[in-house]
Amino acid sequence: MSSVELRALAARLGVEGEEALPGCLATVRRMEGLLREEAHRNMADESIFQKLLYILRNASCEIGVACKGTSSPAHLDSCLLLLTECFRCLRNACVQSVDNQNMMRNLGLIDASVHLVLLLQKLETDLESLLTALRCSLQYLGNMATGNRDSQERIWKLAFPSVFLNCLNTHDEKIIAYCCMVLLTCLNPERMLELQEGNNLNIALAVLQAFRRYPESEWVFLINNHLLKCPKLVKAMYAKMSNQERIMLLELILSQINDEKFIISEEITTFLASCFEEKCQAVLRLASATNHEDEEALVTIRLLDVLCEMTSNPEQLECLQAYANLLEVAINTLKLTHIAGKQATNIFTVTHSASGKEEISHPAMGFKSHLIRLIGNLCYKNKVNQDKGQRTHFTANHQVLRKGCMIMCETHTTDSIYELDGIPLILDNCSIDDNNPFISQWAVYTIHNLTELNERNQELIAQMEQCGLADNSVLESMGLKVERQDQRLILRSVRKMPNL
Repeated sequence: MSSVELRALAARLGVEGEEALPGCLATVRRMEGLLREEAHRNMADESIFQKLLYILRNASCEIGVACKGTSSPAHLDSCLLLLTECFRCLRNACVQSVDNQNMMRNLGLIDASVHLVLLLQKLETDLESLLTALRCSLQYLGNMATGNRDSQERIWKLAFPSVFLNCLNTHDEKIIAYCCMVLLTCLNPERMLELQEGNNLNIALAVLQAFRRYPESEWVFLINNHLLKCPKLVKAMYAKMSNQERIMLLELILSQINDEKFIISEEITTFLASCFEEKCQAVLRLASATNHEDEEALVTIRLLDVLCEMTSNPEQLECLQAYANLLEVAINTLKLTHIAGKQATNIFTVTHSASGKEEISHPAMGFKSHLIRLIGNLCYKNKVNQDKGQRTHFTANHQVLRKGCMIMCETHTTDSIYELDGIPLILDNCSIDDNNPFISQWAVYTIHNLTELNERNQELIAQMEQCGLADNSVLESMGLKVERQDQRLILRSVRKMPNL
């Protein structure tokens, strides 16, 4: 009985004339309701889709006239309402029906629909029916592409890149979400390569911008997650991006990095480490009062934030611990910022307000604290990073720190944690600093990781204290105590180290 009704409804369609529009609209709505049910979808035949195609083509002519400004708003609104119902009807007919998808594609419904989307994007009107028609057209294309490679190929050929880029640059959240649905459904490895070519990268950038505007949108999240799984695409995007766009990308990664569904490859992880290595000293420009908005320095700050979070993840931690230069880069950067803070009063200078309530607003706020956190993570249960350059040994000739006074020292190796003065440098950053919240806690954590099961590092700190080169009160504040045992100095924990 339902197949008879569908054919009867289809027979009513195609009547020309504006006066027939209300009846035509009611007929399509009835068909749309029937096609929501699987049994009715399975009974749909080609005649139904032919009549709907006829309506779409007529609508194209009407909208083409409207684009030239020669159509009344009322007539345009009626046309858009009918067009919307046609797309809803087609959308429903596609659901879990490869046969219907194939019939529509062979009839040319994909071609007609993409052509209509392009026309709708040219319309200059504030009619709500325009947005609804665009949304339903994209939903239809998304359903047409689902599970159907031939339909995906046809949609991609007709819609890429202009339709996708136009939709992503609208201000309607639903249009952007449905566009991402179509884009994600059509993507495959070959098309991912196309995204990396020339101006096509603008689509990937638009997707990132969409996530910044609509972080709660599921389809926008899914397409971003998909794009960020491709190292070559990420590298190509990063190379083309402005510094502001790089900050946006890093903030996206930072916001999702702890989500189990968000997977970052080892190649991207090491790429971001190399970016930090290359540009880390840009942050020193923030020591100047006139460079607070230096965008390259802001990128460096975000890179550090991302690396800190990555090293809190066991899989990414292992990858970054093996990255050859990251520990050295982190320690050298900490050293340079530390020196900059001592040479003049700036954001890298240790400050402590009497009230403790003064608010500090600066992009480099917490930068030294995060560097120490990164160093601590890189040394976590990693003997190689704890103790690089076994040939170096501590002697009283080393000029290190005494009660907060940092003096550079000379050593004989190029790859030693001691040559980098990592331990005394961290000890010199364990006091409260309003510019670096929790820096003392991160220093405790890092010293713990440097000395855990590492007698050589423990002996180094013990000898520093014995020679008067390390402030014993500093060690005590960190829960450490130097003791003599069997003619040796040992560093012993007097309380449980915090788990940061």
